[in-house]
Amino acid sequence: MLGFFSFTEITDPDAHEAYNLWHVFDHQPEQFTIDGINFGERWVRSPRCRSLELPPQPPFESFHYMTLYLLRDEHVIPPFFDLAKDLHAKKRFFRQRKALLSGPFEVEGRWAAPRVLVSPEAVPFRPSRGLYVIAGPALDAAPLVRLDGVAGVWQFAADARHLTVAFVDGDLWGVAADLGALARGSAGGVEWAGPLEPVDASGWDWFATLSGS
Repeated sequence: MLGFFSFTEITDPDAHEAYNLWHVFDHQPEQFTIDGINFGERWVRSPRCRSLELPPQPPFESFHYMTLYLLRDEHVIPPFFDLAKDLHAKKRFFRQRKALLSGPFEVEGRWAAPRVLVSPEAVPFRPSRGLYVIAGPALDAAPLVRLDGVAGVWQFAADARHLTVAFVDGDLWGVAADLGALARGSAGGVEWAGPLEPVDASGWDWFATLSGS
């Protein structure tokens, strides 16, 4: 299995609502027409999230949203890119956006907190209250599932960069404080670490708070 990530910046501060309408009602539904995409979700690096993150290094300084698709295997990548080209040709791609980091990452490890009962493979499919993501060197991710509020952890890798993704079903801000302290105390090389909130398709007024951020 692969994780396809996109860390996306909205280049027009007034375009967040339009971007989210496009992504929820047009772009993301099309991705699920591809055989082999098992999961797809998106989270926002809101102003509150930024206040609890470690100082970001390139290329993470200015992204607003992180999208994650779980692909069955590498054979899904060509049709995934073919669809993107087709949507570009049909002028159905959002112009006021920039992918600062985008591409496939190998799944390196999966863990579930014993209390959640489900297997580690099932963790992304459970309802969650957000994520905490650590980008940089590989971490010993197994102990993270012992923290209150962490339902499970998946770790991904591409070349020397690792993305450790904690799925949070407890208090996101409390988990952010705990994992932020852990990231600060790591051996170094952390490019970015911080919480991400879910994108709620029913609350469009919320996105106005991102204007200028």
